[in-house]
Amino acid sequence: MRTAVLTISTSVSEGRAQDTSGPLLASLADEAGADVVAVEVLPDDRAIIEVRLRHHADDGCDLVFTTGGTGFTPDDVTPEATRAVIDRDAPGFAEAIRANALRHTPMGILTRGVSGIAGRTLIVNFPGSPKAVRESFPVVAPTLSHVVETLRSSGGSRSSH
Repeated sequence: MRTAVLTISTSVSEGRAQDTSGPLLASLADEAGADVVAVEVLPDDRAIIEVRLRHHADDGCDLVFTTGGTGFTPDDVTPEATRAVIDRDAPGFAEAIRANALRHTPMGILTRGVSGIAGRTLIVNFPGSPKAVRESFPVVAPTLSHVVETLRSSGGSRSSH
């Protein structure tokens, strides 16, 4: 499962803050069986995010996970960049992350992350805090190998799950 992890944070990309969520997300993905081929930090810039998401999808990554840029501030544009890149929605991942977040804090409702498919790549937006990444990744991890197998298949599925 070729995987890219993108931290979306202007303060981290400018060296004003340390990236703790991206390395954690990469580590959790690795533990779940992913082959993490890229870990990047990007500013909160919609065009740059779109370019990097497309790059990793076109480069054959099965999974692209983002962390950060999913809140309510004006520069939180990760969901919009993701929507511009995906061909098909896969809302269950973002819905499960939000539902799980609400079990831990009422502020979980504030995450605007989305999830979808670009070509044969699943893109999932995770919240930006290490605590939220640690709590939410186990919700999606059990599905990842099945997702990748399904995305790699040639079609003709007889089931709707």
